[in-house]
Amino acid sequence: MSVARKLVVCAFVVIGAAVASTGTASASVTVPFQVAPAAFGNPNGSFDLPAFRCAAVVGEQPGAVTIAGGDEGRWGCLVSSDVRWLNLSTGATGYARMSDGLNGIPGQVTLHTGIGQVVVTVLGSGGTITPGVASFFVP
Repeated sequence: MSVARKLVVCAFVVIGAAVASTGTASASVTVPFQVAPAAFGNPNGSFDLPAFRCAAVVGEQPGAVTIAGGDEGRWGCLVSSDVRWLNLSTGATGYARMSDGLNGIPGQVTLHTGIGQVVVTVLGSGGTITPGVASFFVP
């Protein structure tokens, strides 16, 4: 092995060790999206019911995302909704149901997706509802 190759290998080892030892930020990030209860997929919602504002909160726990409402106190998303997810980085998939919003606890669910780019779909229960879809990176 030539001296140049040895230097390049050593440089990659040092850089890799430095990157691996740096900590990750612990701040959470909120990714808003909406679920539109509307006939024929009207993105503005129906005449009697507006679109629901949901949010994906990443960074609170490693490899996990919380789906909740985008309003104050995590309210605003459909309670008892079906949540399906796909981790595009690992191929892992899953399914969960949001809590029912009883006893003053907002409808939400924590998904343990693993680290990677994740796509989430929130499907309302009953009626004609255009699903809410969001894509984000889970640290």
